[in-house]
Amino acid sequence: MREYLKGIMLECEYPDEAVEYLLSSFDKLWEKCPDELIRLIAEYEESHDIDYTAAMDKMRELSALAEVNCYTGDLLLFLCYTRALRKYYRQEGIADSIFLDTVLDLRYKLDECKCVHGVYGSFVAKWFVEFFKLERFALGRLQFEIVTLGNDYELDGVLLKADTRALNVHIPRTGTRLDHTDVLESYRLARDFYRNRLGDKILFTCSSWLLFPRHRKMLPADSNIIRFMNDYTIVASGEYRDYSEIWRLFDVAYDGNVDHLPKDSSLRRAYVELIRRGEPIGWGKGIFLFK
Repeated sequence: MREYLKGIMLECEYPDEAVEYLLSSFDKLWEKCPDELIRLIAEYEESHDIDYTAAMDKMRELSALAEVNCYTGDLLLFLCYTRALRKYYRQEGIADSIFLDTVLDLRYKLDECKCVHGVYGSFVAKWFVEFFKLERFALGRLQFEIVTLGNDYELDGVLLKADTRALNVHIPRTGTRLDHTDVLESYRLARDFYRNRLGDKILFTCSSWLLFPRHRKMLPADSNIIRFMNDYTIVASGEYRDYSEIWRLFDVAYDGNVDHLPKDSSLRRAYVELIRRGEPIGWGKGIFLFK
């Protein structure tokens, strides 16, 4: 397994420092509790329909025993699972390129954890579960899963019922710009991938801080975020003054001092001024039909 971990991290272009740290942490786990670790990995290799909560709880126990940071242990668990995940993809006839794009999400979360908490790992490991259940996939720049709308909405004069199936859109933090050409290509890839289950006309839905309606007053009309927003009809939105989630934009945990937030982009500068004035941040939910 150690050699496999090294290989998949190199394949996904993990930083050298992260590879060394994660392998060292795996060595500690292997030295302290090899049998328990083998059983934990083998469970997923037998079936992707497992109790993920129990598995993550067990990994936390092993990490504590081996004196490995809990966030590091969380990430290592799912890195170990990627070996069997690739097998499941091949059994389903899913391209290896989609597998690699999908498991890159672990590296994105590793980068977030390093930025926010100063350690290589993941502090949102529960997020990985749908990927490993083969329910969420990365297709190009974006990630998708089948959901129902949850509420009735009207789109272009047509009533869409709450049980209408749609593709939920997630925008991973890749460290790259949200280029709209890449976004459109992801929609096309998703239409092709899900055509057998959803037909030729795909309804997309997205709930995200990126769809916060106030962005239209904060950002230029040609910004990538506004271009992304323009794809959608905003059907719901909300505001709040709890700034604890702004790590998603700033890559640092908010300590209550707005002057400590980075201001190296127009978007970050706009949010710094918003927070400085004590004004709310928020989210939006949008839908659109891709033909």
